[in-house]
Amino acid sequence: MAIRRSQNKKKEEETLINVVEARDNAQEFFEDNKIAILGGITLLILCIVGFLAYKFAYKAPREKEASNEIIYAERQFAKDSFALALENPGGGYSGFLGIIEDYSGTKAANLSKYYAGVSYLNLGRYEEAIDYMKDFSPAGDISPIMKNGVLGDAYSELQDYDNAISYYKKAVNSDNSYLTPYYCNKLGQLLRSQGSADQAKQYFQKIKDDYPNSNEAGSVEFYLN
Repeated sequence: MAIRRSQNKKKEEETLINVVEARDNAQEFFEDNKIAILGGITLLILCIVGFLAYKFAYKAPREKEASNEIIYAERQFAKDSFALALENPGGGYSGFLGIIEDYSGTKAANLSKYYAGVSYLNLGRYEEAIDYMKDFSPAGDISPIMKNGVLGDAYSELQDYDNAISYYKKAVNSDNSYLTPYYCNKLGQLLRSQGSADQAKQYFQKIKDDYPNSNEAGSVEFYLN
């Protein structure tokens, strides 16, 4: 029993010595590297303060301003007044192009790139449509379909059918009850016109099997036969 107590006491003393040594080593390390450590902490604090200042004092107000600006361009876009929506929606407000330039990095500026792409597509300026649509960063499930579909339309108008087919295929790699059959039909029609009837058939069949209630389903039986 006495031997066990002696062993326990010895372990406690060794543990205490280790703790003291660790403390002394840590203190010595801090003293040797004090300038670097304090500098690193200061830099971290400055980064956090800078980020918060950017987010709340700079970015948030710009997001709000851009959101207010885009409303007027969207109204012209809804009326198919694409030229006005791009540059002069009225009331002294910015069009999509102005928002892209003046509010870079905001959600409204990113959305304006999509609107600009569609506007240029409808104005027959397909190269510009492609440029702005490629710069648009989609999110969620629907906007990637719309982006790839518009790019497919623009390339098709330019008679660059390889790129058109490529983007249409990206657009139909989805599951949306309205957009997927819509672009499946466009892709099938384009493949058919290019002499790829067998490939076209699989997209018409996809409409028939997966989207029998879609607007496109009524006409695909003709192409399948």
